[in-house]
Amino acid sequence: MKWTSSATSSGSRKPSATRPTPTAEVSASKKQSVIPKASGEIGELFVVATPIGNLEDITVRALRIFREADIIACEDTRNTGMLLKHYEIAPKKLLSYHSYSSNDRQDYIVELLLSGQNIALVSDAGTPGISDPAYGLVRQAAEAGIRITPVPGASALLSAIVCSGLPTHHFTYLGFLPVKKGRKTLLESLKDKDHTVIIYESVHRIERTLADLQNVFGPDCPVVVGRELTKKFEQFVRGTLGEINSGTIPYEKKGEFVICI
Repeated sequence: MKWTSSATSSGSRKPSATRPTPTAEVSASKKQSVIPKASGEIGELFVVATPIGNLEDITVRALRIFREADIIACEDTRNTGMLLKHYEIAPKKLLSYHSYSSNDRQDYIVELLLSGQNIALVSDAGTPGISDPAYGLVRQAAEAGIRITPVPGASALLSAIVCSGLPTHHFTYLGFLPVKKGRKTLLESLKDKDHTVIIYESVHRIERTLADLQNVFGPDCPVVVGRELTKKFEQFVRGTLGEINSGTIPYEKKGEFVICI
């Protein structure tokens, strides 16, 4: 999940002017060959969680992996470069891998792993594979017999549900709802739910989504809206869908949201 801004350890935002120019990025093409390591050993894919806002939310292990990895595959080399610069880490190589990457890029990363390169996979924020394309690479690497190691850390959905006060023993995570096709059908399928449902939403569609939820679950359905989690202006709003949609319980319509119902 991509968040619009990051907080430093003191809680203030880093100015955009300090964003570093990424270090050398590997380019992938069908013609590019990979030279295997002399040992012939297969590399390892590390799925590394990164902060969702506050830069202090990184593990010591994750920082070590960043220093030791042959390559860091990331959604946006600029965002990852900013995190690495904050911790004074000079990566060996950065390689972009995002939702618009071609199958050739994914194949190339697997080829690098098979040649013995150790690769750290990160998203712009949070845990890779949650509302981003990481699952495709992880699946292909697993099919190729490559060892995949989780390096856990920040997750917006877990941060939201554990602070929501709603049941946590059973929940459904929907990510971002479809904008058009399948949206109503998906929500209707959960109408008689007996567990918590978690949804990601942007500032551009938060009002529409909360209204759609009320149309399906009714105005008396409990809801918790988390905004800008772990950042300077973090906010949790608790009430019913009716109270929030009517403005009885206000919330600021800025940033990124996690909805728990």
